[in-house]
Amino acid sequence: QVQLVESGGGLVQAGGSLRLSCAASGRAFSSYFMGWFRQAPGKEREFVAAISWSGGSTYYADSVKGRFTISRVNAKNTVYLQMTSLKPEDTAVYYCAARNGWPSTKFNEYHYWGQGTQVTVSS
Repeated sequence: QVQLVESGGGLVQAGGSLRLSCAASGRAFSSYFMGWFRQAPGKEREFVAAISWSGGSTYYADSVKGRFTISRVNAKNTVYLQMTSLKPEDTAVYYCAARNGWPSTKFNEYHYWGQGTQVTVSS
């Protein structure tokens, strides 16, 4: 099992930047495929970004491509989401998730979830 704790959320003006962190505890962090998802009020949870076990492959939703960067440091059991050029429509609770197995962008295929961190982008 792995436990996930997100941090780094907050209030930022449009055009600003934030970096989210997700610290993992438990065994074999490097064996998990990691993802970031978000959920805005009244909307379904949606895929944001994902990264392979070694960090060699990354995946992004079209809505964030070119603005967000996912990365991981396995020695620190941490995955990051660097967010730039933030827009009001990026406002949501952001969740870190871990998956055993092959890459996936589907939230129901992830096995472990953090509690989420709020990101609010003001216009």
